[in-house]
Amino acid sequence: MNKKAKEGNTRKALAYFYRYLKPYWKGITVVIILSLISTVTQVLAPLFLGQAVTSLTSFVESAFAGHAHLNAFYSGLGMMMASYILGIIAILIAWMVMSRFNAYSTNDMRENLFSKFQRMTIRYFDTHQDGKLISLFTSDLDNIFNAMNNAIFEIVSQGSLFIGVIIMMFYTNPTMALLTVATTPIILIVSLMIMRKARRRLDQQQDEISDLNGYINEQINGQKVIITNGLQKESVKNFTKYNDRVRSAMFSGQFFSGMLFPLLQGLSLLNLAIVIAGGSWLIVAGNVSQAVGLGLIVSFVQYSQTYFQPLTQLTSIYSMIQLALTGARRLNAVEEQDEEDPVASGQVLCGIEDGVSLTDVHFGYSKDKEILHGININAQKGKEVAIVGPTGSGKTTIMNLINRFYDVDAGHVEFDGTDVRKLTLHSLRDNVGIVLQNSVLFTGTVAENISYGKPGASRQEIIAAAREAQIDDFIQGLPEGYDTRVSDENAVFSTGQKQLISIARTILTNPTFLILDEATSNVDTVTEEKIQKAMDAVIAGRTSFVIAHRLKTILNADEIIVLNNGKVMERGSHQRLLQKRGFYYDLYTSQMAFN
Repeated sequence: MNKKAKEGNTRKALAYFYRYLKPYWKGITVVIILSLISTVTQVLAPLFLGQAVTSLTSFVESAFAGHAHLNAFYSGLGMMMASYILGIIAILIAWMVMSRFNAYSTNDMRENLFSKFQRMTIRYFDTHQDGKLISLFTSDLDNIFNAMNNAIFEIVSQGSLFIGVIIMMFYTNPTMALLTVATTPIILIVSLMIMRKARRRLDQQQDEISDLNGYINEQINGQKVIITNGLQKESVKNFTKYNDRVRSAMFSGQFFSGMLFPLLQGLSLLNLAIVIAGGSWLIVAGNVSQAVGLGLIVSFVQYSQTYFQPLTQLTSIYSMIQLALTGARRLNAVEEQDEEDPVASGQVLCGIEDGVSLTDVHFGYSKDKEILHGININAQKGKEVAIVGPTGSGKTTIMNLINRFYDVDAGHVEFDGTDVRKLTLHSLRDNVGIVLQNSVLFTGTVAENISYGKPGASRQEIIAAAREAQIDDFIQGLPEGYDTRVSDENAVFSTGQKQLISIARTILTNPTFLILDEATSNVDTVTEEKIQKAMDAVIAGRTSFVIAHRLKTILNADEIIVLNNGKVMERGSHQRLLQKRGFYYDLYTSQMAFN
């Protein structure tokens, strides 16, 4: 990545933080004011200590004259203690205020990220691994929270302290101040070199962690396949490769960022020696009195340590800051992704009067590879159109286009002659029901799963839908019936039963147009008969597309569309297509030979 691109990414990351911290400007203002108060107390305390030492030295010298007193010493000591106490109180309150708005702002980030996902196109999820998406909520947001809860507070407090110390040092004694900051150019040059290397490694670290999370998620989802094929060792071996890359990236990132802390600690000790030597030289040269000189040395010993404290603290949290910037960059990249066009001012689809049609449709998931080549399909109202063909022929792609998961590259998908791109997404999807090949159950009760598409449904409506879907008897036999909890830890349903619940969910939403995407492809023949009865019930009287793998499930379809390589090869009823003895005949007879 070139320098210009890096700067652009940093600006975007900082803009991301600004966007989420802006609503909490009052709290940030309070933190800044309290940090300034703390800074003032910390830069004044060494001055009071120096005054106390000077007074104590004067007391010792004056004691021999018989008119010594310690009032100035006690006054300086008291002011120093009061400064430190006030600084502690200010920092404590600032920390409490910052912790509160940090929690709220990161909560806003998390909510907006999840909300953004709900507005994203299906294409985005099809092209990104689940594990990488989850790492945004875990690794990246955790890094941002840690930085905001620690690093940002340190930047505000230590930054103001650094400026305050410089001002106070030059106000107290310019010569000693110059000696204290003499090593700063060396610090800056070395720090910038190390930070540039650390930044690159830390960015790489987050990318490698994201890849590792993606691999873990993939392996967990496919664990049954791994165990069945005895591939556990291969899985661990591949995991080790990903994990080694993470280890290598983490070591490099932490090594370079960690170098800054001991380096500055060493320079701090060197600087301390310079300050003591410089103060001693001023006394010996007679530029200041012994009493004043001792107080000056004590003050600048404190200032020297305080001067290096912000530099040491900020460099020690550099890796935290950089990881947060990387996380903000990645989250900002998600927020910049295209969203589904809701067509808020479009036409509202209120049922189907004529039918659904695809006219000269061309489409490809990537620009260089077209999947559908001039498809023409028409489903009249109340008719069942079955779409069959070998794997990869474009059957499921048609379903994606009808529901506007994707938009056509050319041609039209129309409901009653109106292009779907002119309809509001809400009304389109209210009228389209889909039963997918792989059904999904969500954590909750069985009743909640059936009513997922219609949250306000009554218990009677839920039971009626389950009966129509041929699953009511099984549900009633569960220990808690429709109130049985469903979760990953409590997988009480077989694949076929999940499919029947999915059909019940679709029945309950009562769509005017129905798509069944190979709903029986993953079940046994007995369960297939149940699903077929449920499908017949839900299809009856509705306009529907049935994408079928098992051809015996669509024998009664009003029309069968035969696809191959993204083109319509044949169309007609089951009997008519058999009489042609063409592509469909070969598909059907080959399936029947294995049944």
